[in-house]
Amino acid sequence: MRHKPAPKRVIRPEYKYQSSLVAKFINHIMFDGKKSVASRLVYGAFDLIAAKTKQPPLEVFDLAIRNVAPVLEVKSKRIGGANYQVPIEVRGDRRITLSMRWIIDAARSKRGQTMDLNLAEELMAAARKEGSAIKKREDVHRMADANRAFAHFA
Repeated sequence: MRHKPAPKRVIRPEYKYQSSLVAKFINHIMFDGKKSVASRLVYGAFDLIAAKTKQPPLEVFDLAIRNVAPVLEVKSKRIGGANYQVPIEVRGDRRITLSMRWIIDAARSKRGQTMDLNLAEELMAAARKEGSAIKKREDVHRMADANRAFAHFA
């Protein structure tokens, strides 16, 4: 590498819940720099969660992120002319990033309802350990388990 690694940026907590995790989630949802639209979606989803579950939405959100976060994933490695899917442990910050990405993708893939409603449903489903994001996590874990024979290449 020619340059030193880029410094880690600190994400400031958002104003309503004072949570940097929610601020990061808003940044993941954001398109074209439209942060006010993204925050309106997230806060709308949180209001729906509070109304439906009678629980603090931040607790449901944290539980959903923890439930979807993967422990293992596969990484392609080229050894002796062949590509192997090598299972590796997922670092802490990547776990959170992947879980947010999978929840948002699952909410975006649903059709027929508004995004804040889809997001609220997906977060509540993930907190209950069901839904598309949890299915994605199980698929990744299954793939890592199937390729456990190549773990010595890691």
